Amino acid sequence: MTDQSNLPVLLVVEDDEGLQRQLKWAYDGYRIVIAGNRAEALEAVRVHEPTVVTLDLGLPPDPDGTSEGFAVLEELLRLKPDAKVIVATGHGARESALKAIALGAYDFYRKPVDIDELGLIVARAFHLHEIEAENRRLEGGGTAVLGSIVTSAPEMLKVGKTIERVASADVSVMLLGASGTGKELLARAVHEKSGCKGEFIAINCAAIPENLLEAELFGYERGAFTGAVKSNVGKIELAEGGTLFLDEVGDIPLPLQVKLLRFLQERVIERIGGRQPIAVDTRIVCATHQDLEAMIADGRFREDLYYRLAEIVVKIPSLAERAGDAVLLARHFLNRFSRELNPKVQSLSPDAIAAIDAYAWPGNVRELENRLKRAIIMAEGRSIGANDLDLPGAAPEESDLINLRSAREVADRRAIRQAMSRTDNNISGAAKLLGISRPTLYDLLKQYRLQA
Repeated sequence: MTDQSNLPVLLVVEDDEGLQRQLKWAYDGYRIVIAGNRAEALEAVRVHEPTVVTLDLGLPPDPDGTSEGFAVLEELLRLKPDAKVIVATGHGARESALKAIALGAYDFYRKPVDIDELGLIVARAFHLHEIEAENRRLEGGGTAVLGSIVTSAPEMLKVGKTIERVASADVSVMLLGASGTGKELLARAVHEKSGCKGEFIAINCAAIPENLLEAELFGYERGAFTGAVKSNVGKIELAEGGTLFLDEVGDIPLPLQVKLLRFLQERVIERIGGRQPIAVDTRIVCATHQDLEAMIADGRFREDLYYRLAEIVVKIPSLAERAGDAVLLARHFLNRFSRELNPKVQSLSPDAIAAIDAYAWPGNVRELENRLKRAIIMAEGRSIGANDLDLPGAAPEESDLINLRSAREVADRRAIRQAMSRTDNNISGAAKLLGISRPTLYDLLKQYRLQA
């Protein structure tokens, strides 16, 4: 007899003995565990820790209803929140299925059971569980770019590829993007991929008063000014052999811009009050949300400094420009913060997912993270609703493309990514959301080369 101890576990919760036998021998590559009621199902979860569960909602003592099945679903997910539960029901199929999804089920299936089709759903559930497990090892749910940025949007994946290419080159990098888009995370990614042995030193140029910024950057000697009771090493010096990240570089005052330019040209600094030149070898990465070219035209930013800092310019898209990423990131933050802030919270309700997807996110990823934290803390049930997020409605966007074929392709891609994100990459759910069949969705995924 084949050893099944290392096979992934599929728990079948079904009271029909004939169907139990049929399902038990229907699948290869899994260790099948059978349970016929709530007590057996929960015991099986504790003992076998199944990856995927098929659950008949009509269980005794309520075989003609769904109350017992829903009770099993809630207790099962409380014991093993990452289990993929596929609900099979013939009792008020649509309403019961939607309720099950809201409670945290992965997918649903109507009886009578088609073994082949259910087998595809089961296989996909196992595959998705593997992907999510790997993403959790990367501290994220979804696609991890450079181990820090979570995205599935082509616009952001392109940014990730650019960062990987320029990280090892000896050039200054300018990150342009609105507040909250992840500029510091990308700056850290440049540092980590660069192979620099020194530290990553960050300074927010907008957060430090103008009269103190020079001292923070260049350091000072004892007695250089009132209150300088001892010598202090500046941020530039601390970044020797590493990376200096100048956040909000557009806020550096003009007189200090001159001194920074001199450092970039000569790679030598002098502390305030000092006379000894200090050579510093450091990689410069800077970021801003301001229009530096407009500031140059207004005389508020030096053009020669700009070209020293912006040897490579990387434009970071806003969250609103990253179709499907808001929901992906919301799930990522839910997984990341719920264990610490409110372990009973396990999922986002369908109305919360719709609200997240529709909102424009003017505060970008930072706003999304803050709203999720607050909702997790304040939520009273297992699922976060739209009201918990306190999100207003948002008007749908209109495409400005003129070519009809191109516009249709862009719209199709966006709609598919959003549907896949809303349903956590569930093909059946995404197809229903889009109003198309599963085979049609598979064809579109293949046509547009999108990941299923």
